[in-house]
Amino acid sequence: MPYPELMIYPMREDLTRHGIEETRTPADVDRVLDRDSGTVLMIVNSVCGCAAGKARPGVVQSLQGEVKPDKVATVFAGADVEATAHLRREKLAMHPPSSPSFALFRDGDPVFVMHRHQIEGNDAPTIAAALQQAYARHCVTEPA
Repeated sequence: MPYPELMIYPMREDLTRHGIEETRTPADVDRVLDRDSGTVLMIVNSVCGCAAGKARPGVVQSLQGEVKPDKVATVFAGADVEATAHLRREKLAMHPPSSPSFALFRDGDPVFVMHRHQIEGNDAPTIAAALQQAYARHCVTEPA
């Protein structure tokens, strides 16, 4: 049974007020992560304390840099149940389920994943720096 929307709305808004797109259905996930999607950071949001104090602030900080993904989207574990399961089963099958977590995709393929255990032991600025390193590695287009 999903979390009540009234309870998680503020947690969703922690990301959406920064322009991060919600993917609430499997079709939304597929649309955002299609083969021609460029670079997409997918955030698996969660109700846990490390999501509130570390993951969400860290991702928002990471997006303040010059290099960032073409798109940023989120799915809420425990609320967007089918969308989260689809992301994990179809897009991140080689990675264990983790929430919160971040996955950076390039044209629909994961190129970087940060799991909960990597989030829990760090603070928001450290998480932001790790994400920015991933952006620098995967989100920069090679000169023609």
